[in-house]
Amino acid sequence: MSAQDLPANHADLMDGVYRWQRHIYDLTRKYYLLGRDRLIVGLDVPANGSVLELGCGTGRNLALTARRYPDARLYGLDISAEMLVSAQAAIAREGIAGRALLARADATDFDAQALFGVARFDRVFVSYSLSMIPGWEKTVAAGLAALAPGGSLHIVDFGQQERLPGWFRSLLRAWLKKFHVSPRESLREVLESESAKAGASLSFERLYRGYAWLAVARR
Repeated sequence: MSAQDLPANHADLMDGVYRWQRHIYDLTRKYYLLGRDRLIVGLDVPANGSVLELGCGTGRNLALTARRYPDARLYGLDISAEMLVSAQAAIAREGIAGRALLARADATDFDAQALFGVARFDRVFVSYSLSMIPGWEKTVAAGLAALAPGGSLHIVDFGQQERLPGWFRSLLRAWLKKFHVSPRESLREVLESESAKAGASLSFERLYRGYAWLAVARR
């Protein structure tokens, strides 16, 4: 999908949110975007494998993935042009520009072949993006469709704080709402449904008493 075809309202909203936030994003989010590093460890990228991040944000996750899997080929897309500025800078700092490509696109509807010259990936992951994407269910389906045979889709995002105090959940939801973030209550059900359609097996884990949910769908 070209930049001209992106849904203007959401793209503009994300650019507005992150025009300044992107400068402090990684510094502040490390305290509450829990489980991201666990996801990266669990990618277990095969030798010379390809990895796509949907909603790559500042490029922080791709940089860490590059360090852990030094021969992996990396790709990232995001709807926010502002975030991609930070992501490009992160890739340059990491010295991985030769094996990392970024593109501006909608994670619910993208053409990987047109964007990157690659149609299928060994690993696709989504880290704390589904809770910000309108029509996020389509991102799950698109991520599964982008997998190569034997590939896997990895997702970490806010859970429902099932085993945490009610006051904590209320405060967290009020804070997240300021950033247009909505934890997806039906995430597990959607993953089960879309995985079944794709012929993928699903593992689902609750982290930190339900603060975060971590899922892996394997084809």
